Amino acid sequence: MTTSDDPQLYGGWQPERSSYLGELSLGGLVLVAGAGLAVMMPIYLHRWVGEIAAVPVALVLLALVYVPVRGISGVEWLSLAVRHQINVARRRNVFLSGLFAPRRSDGTQPMDLPGVLARLRLLSVPTGAGEELGVVFDPRTNCYSAVMEVRFPGLALVDTTKANARVGAWGAFLRSHCVEGGPIVRIAVHDRSLPDDGTALMAWTAKHLDPTAPQHVRDLVADLTADAAPVAAARRTYLTITMSATRARLAVKGAGGGELGACAVLVRELLAMQSSIAGADLEVVTHLTSRDLAEVIRTAYDPHAIPVLAAHAAAAQAPDWQGLPPGVEEELAGPAAAERHWSHYRHDHATSRTYHVHRWPEGRVYASVLQPLLKSGGDVTRSFTMTYECLSPRTARTVLRRERTKRDVKRRVRAQGGKIESLDERQDLAHAQEQDSARVAGHGIVRFTGLVTVTVDSHDPHRLATAHAQMLKDAADSGVVLRELVGVQDAAFAAAALPLGLGLPEKRRAL
Repeated sequence: MTTSDDPQLYGGWQPERSSYLGELSLGGLVLVAGAGLAVMMPIYLHRWVGEIAAVPVALVLLALVYVPVRGISGVEWLSLAVRHQINVARRRNVFLSGLFAPRRSDGTQPMDLPGVLARLRLLSVPTGAGEELGVVFDPRTNCYSAVMEVRFPGLALVDTTKANARVGAWGAFLRSHCVEGGPIVRIAVHDRSLPDDGTALMAWTAKHLDPTAPQHVRDLVADLTADAAPVAAARRTYLTITMSATRARLAVKGAGGGELGACAVLVRELLAMQSSIAGADLEVVTHLTSRDLAEVIRTAYDPHAIPVLAAHAAAAQAPDWQGLPPGVEEELAGPAAAERHWSHYRHDHATSRTYHVHRWPEGRVYASVLQPLLKSGGDVTRSFTMTYECLSPRTARTVLRRERTKRDVKRRVRAQGGKIESLDERQDLAHAQEQDSARVAGHGIVRFTGLVTVTVDSHDPHRLATAHAQMLKDAADSGVVLRELVGVQDAAFAAAALPLGLGLPEKRRAL
């Protein structure tokens, strides 16, 4: 029996399997039907010579369905390749802003972002006491997202009891949103590890250095700062809370309706969760304003802007500062140019590659298992995003019952066919039963996924290949399996490298 002094282990994650029949998607089902039709038609028509041509065609169709390549079936590869080539032929994979950006009737330029981000709007909402909150509005889903920068003390240098308590408090925070009809539909944690050239450190040192100090002391401090700054690494962690105005329509109507009413309800929700956030040992550094959000977007697309903006933010701390406040104007948030390729994404002076955590560790692991993925690698920027969608008790009961039924039926069918049940299938069923037991005991059930992006501040393919190899090694050290999101690198970058509240795809129900 484990005690509070024993390290807590975690495991039992269940992957979602979307299918129309058995393990087949709609495209796979059509190909299997086509293969069967190709074989049966010559027999039905009594044209036995045609069977010679029909059998190879059927084998090719079945191979597209059942023979995976790098974890993806042939039909999925075909679909991705066709859509990608169509977009390339129509130049839809290229984005140009700047002089080519649209303008409002008054001559001002709105925030101009590529791809799936083009529909987003950035709102500035007053929260009282002269403070403002930046809110990301997605009109397609009618969702409003607020972002706060947080600081976590970590798990590395604390005793086991406190580490277990911190992880448990985070679980309690997620469980508090597993309620019926709750307005919060998505919670995302975004961690960005980026190289720090020391601009902010040198600016702070120059500001606080006594001008009357001896020259040799000032030279020594300057040398130490110059040597230490380039090896430093900066880390930023953001917590994104997304509210559905559709779910909270009554509260929004009571707050005045429209965007202002929805933002007022979101501010109320943020204030209500402050105690639970503090209970998870998360320190809220600041709630991001619209200028802060624009800076986060800008630095993700153009890492070369980081030292300039860091120097600007350091200079803006002076009491006699007369320039612009820290951050970036809304119209300067996006990239000047971007181009999506098959396996990478070029934006301004940088190149990125995004991965999806395809499989989590098989066994039970410690809470610090993902630490290798979060480390910074020299001049490479890494962004890791964990997105959670909390399920209500009713939805969780339905989902888990369906998963247990599917696994049990599959197990019985294999047994009737005389096939031996594999250990993997037995373990999946045990995990499903364990999750259902946890739900009955009062625990919350969440959908979640992990995305990670590596960005190099150049278009050199060799540097990107080196960062790719290092990422795969760190993923192996963490016990996870990463999959490159080929063909959709721009949308993947938006979800992984930007804390804007983009969510999980809806799970398709099997027929």
